[in-house]
Amino acid sequence: MNPGYNSYNKQIILNNAEYLDIPIHMFETDIFDIVATVEESPCYLCARMRRGYLYKHAQELGCNKIALGHHFDDVIETVLMSMFYNGQMKGMMPKLHSTNYEGMELIRPLYMVKEADVISWRKYNNLEFIQCACRFTENCMLGDNGGGSKRQEMKELIKKFRQTSPIIDMNIFRSIHNVNLDTVIGYQKKQVSYSFLDDYDKVIPGAQEETR
Repeated sequence: MNPGYNSYNKQIILNNAEYLDIPIHMFETDIFDIVATVEESPCYLCARMRRGYLYKHAQELGCNKIALGHHFDDVIETVLMSMFYNGQMKGMMPKLHSTNYEGMELIRPLYMVKEADVISWRKYNNLEFIQCACRFTENCMLGDNGGGSKRQEMKELIKKFRQTSPIIDMNIFRSIHNVNLDTVIGYQKKQVSYSFLDDYDKVIPGAQEETR
């Protein structure tokens, strides 16, 4: 899907596909033109629109999945951004059923692949990638500073963590797999909020004996 890349960035994608001998079908959209006029959360709107176009076009082609390129670092960056800037413990799922396109599924095949390994693979194959190619950051390439975004802020933080300890990044990842609900004050499931007070006063078998 072409959301409105300039001719240079679009050609990079086509060149990579040709070099890797990957058949490519690109369809055009005007997403970048639309979000360029939005002041509040343009990145969020852009991501939603791009995903919607992909679902719709993939379904028309008879596909039942779309695959996104999010990797391990994207996952743990999302966890930290949600905590620091949204006040939520929220992760990025490896696969999701679409709620708007029946029978469609989103998958993230690179979920466990670290960004450093992606960059090493890119360098080994003499490839040039585009990372953020919208109107705000058209010249940004993979590995650059990313224009000072919140995600780039998380990248720098995780880089420091890795210098401190080799296990911190994996522990951030594992934390969303090992949530202990007995110690969580509140959580949401299917847009319904729950509190530890909901069943705090319920009688627990053996509790009376323990307090005697």
